[in-house]
Amino acid sequence: MTELLRIHDLHVGIGDKALIHGLNLHLQAGETLALVGESGCGKSTTALAIAGLLPRTGRARGRILLDGEDLLRLDGKGLRRKQGRDLAMIFQEPLSSLNPVMTVGDQIGELLLAHTTLSRAQRLRRIGELIDQVQLPDAIRLMRRYPHELSGGQRQRIMIAMAIACGPRLLIADEPTTALDVTTQARILSLLDTLRDELRMGLLLITHDLGVVSERADRVAVMHGGRILEENTTAALFSSPRHDYSRGLLGASLRKDQPLHYQQRRLPEIRVQHRHDGSLDFRLHTPPATDQAGKPQAGSTPPANAGIPILRVQELSKTFRKQPHAAPAVDRVGFELFRGETLGLVGQSGCGKSTLSKLLLRLLEADQGSILLNGQDLRAAGPRQLRRLRAQIQMVFQDPYGSLNPRKRIGDVLDQLQQLHLPLNARQRQREALRILDAVGLPADTLRRYPHEFSGGQRQRIGIARALILKPSIILCDEPVSALDVSVQAQVLNLLVELRQEFGLSYLFISHDLSVVRYMSDRIMVMQEGRILENSRHDVLWHAPRHAYTRRLIDAIPNWNSSTALAA
Repeated sequence: MTELLRIHDLHVGIGDKALIHGLNLHLQAGETLALVGESGCGKSTTALAIAGLLPRTGRARGRILLDGEDLLRLDGKGLRRKQGRDLAMIFQEPLSSLNPVMTVGDQIGELLLAHTTLSRAQRLRRIGELIDQVQLPDAIRLMRRYPHELSGGQRQRIMIAMAIACGPRLLIADEPTTALDVTTQARILSLLDTLRDELRMGLLLITHDLGVVSERADRVAVMHGGRILEENTTAALFSSPRHDYSRGLLGASLRKDQPLHYQQRRLPEIRVQHRHDGSLDFRLHTPPATDQAGKPQAGSTPPANAGIPILRVQELSKTFRKQPHAAPAVDRVGFELFRGETLGLVGQSGCGKSTLSKLLLRLLEADQGSILLNGQDLRAAGPRQLRRLRAQIQMVFQDPYGSLNPRKRIGDVLDQLQQLHLPLNARQRQREALRILDAVGLPADTLRRYPHEFSGGQRQRIGIARALILKPSIILCDEPVSALDVSVQAQVLNLLVELRQEFGLSYLFISHDLSVVRYMSDRIMVMQEGRILENSRHDVLWHAPRHAYTRRLIDAIPNWNSSTALAA
């Protein structure tokens, strides 16, 4: 192979904060190098430095050689010639990366206009070829549509079409499938593999999904704190990792080939300690499933599904009538949720999962059906009764930062909720807020700080605290860990298991990650095109699914190659 990219002694800072410390990497043409590590370790900063997209306050020194040319020595004009032509980048969230007021065809055309000498007719033909190349149907119709009119998987394919428009030598994919369901993820990753081989590109794949790494990468570099801790072939790293942190990441991951459920044990968590010499000590810690007296810990036994369900949904339907013959987004859905139970909900993007959760909270109004919460019909509730009932059913969102007001301190957010729903004075409200923060493992000074001052995992704990503050019976968890790396994901999942018994909670756990749903759920529902196809115990569904669609979802989960996977 020919060396395509070499990074030597790269240091990157933004403002007065140093983020990358002496990083060294190399990538061959036609090779996939995976860059893994927890949130904030410097993966995306490294990608932005390579692509010349650091913010104005960013600074980089060292060498970034692309085909022997140092990108850090280029002026603005020289770098712009490289961007889009010789190197390209696919971002995690295509909706925020695409221009909302331009059609997708015009956005692809902009790149061709900037980097090629094609005529207008040739550009239109090339746009159609690119849309076909990323396996999207009806290119002529699609190029006239706007980003908001496309699904998540379609938008990601348009981003890929833009990235490969000029045949780049280097493609950087920064978490390209994080928000996608497993079947769409598999198609996107297979497409990237095909394009890499056809165009002889080097692919720098940034991801926190180690199943994807095991299945797709040739080599892996493990990052922590702005440094590369270990770099090796995928086979060598997964079978015999040299660094404690690498072993921790592998141990904390949920794997398709090793079924694990919360009743069996908690997930291992990576603990980092600072030594006296300034170095770091990484250890894998598994919280016990029993307390100090040897009794079963909270959440270690499944609930008994007996008696009256806490939530009963019957014949619930919703159709968005933008088109004359629109299909229902939620189609006569019915299920029951019992006290102390976690009910998982899985399905492809656009199947109706999030719409269903909004109907249950009455953030959307259903066309028909009933939602009985402790025997009371939410759909029939008036404004005053609805406010009281909503305190009993709360939600933890996928993006805690987007669901928190950036201008309000966390203490103000929690206090306003209590003022609205609870008959407590100021001192009682503060005492209750401190109690909830302690329950989710956050310090008291959290009350005085703003959302941007916390890491992703801490913000998700704040989202859980906000849901708990009103003492609900049910929490809807809508993709609560999909944006988190495996080490933080393990902490949050362990926390949810412990809080469920401590506060007597029931969860509706929505996720596109079937391994996570398998670990968390007592029962699992599978949804397709607005309907519930099956509703089974977690072990029955995994080993003996009744529906072919369920089997396709399970088969699409990335496999940890048995020849490379670390022994349990």
